[in-house]
Amino acid sequence: MDDALDGYENDSDQKAASAAPAVPELSQLMVHLLKGVLYRDDDERLWESLMRLQARVHEQAAVLLLDLVLDEAEGYAFLKSRPDADEAERAPRLPRLIPRRPLSYPVSLMLALLRKRLAEFDAGGGETRLVLSRDDIAELMRVFLPDGPNEVRLIDQVDATIAKVVDLGFLRRLKPAVGSAQDRGHFEVRRILKAFVDAQWLADFDARLEVYRTAASDGVDKEASDA
Repeated sequence: MDDALDGYENDSDQKAASAAPAVPELSQLMVHLLKGVLYRDDDERLWESLMRLQARVHEQAAVLLLDLVLDEAEGYAFLKSRPDADEAERAPRLPRLIPRRPLSYPVSLMLALLRKRLAEFDAGGGETRLVLSRDDIAELMRVFLPDGPNEVRLIDQVDATIAKVVDLGFLRRLKPAVGSAQDRGHFEVRRILKAFVDAQWLADFDARLEVYRTAASDGVDKEASDA
């Protein structure tokens, strides 16, 4: 009798252990998306889960007043806050889960120039990854930054701006090639930039650059619109 009882308890323990649920895919997806952008190239397994569960991700995001932005062709997905106008007029204003970030003039300028460069790159066909060196980016910025005799100060400003753009997720710093001691840094322009700087914005690019040129000539550090 005791032996039979022991056997029953052991079987129950095994069944309970086997029935313990693993971390649900949906939970993994939501946590990842709430923390930042999901790129297909960075996590193909999680990307495949998103393809299967995107309807449920939409539903869960909607509860938090968020929308799922998914671009299968470019291979990225992220959550963004819904416009305040979409909320009920008398509903209490809820804290934003995805904060807005004001962009300084140099950061806004760099994003504009990188977006223009990405459009030119795509128009040329061929490779899918746009990689620029630090010197390439500095050259793009040079004409729009205030003139000064100190080249080192200019490069320091470009480096600081690049670091901020990397933090925002629009540039990815690449590892230097083995044996390239003179490598001053290469960066991949993340294609998610297209979602934040849209076609209409790009169509007005020349007018916007004129604003940047005026600001540079006046030496004014203007604040750009929210990210």
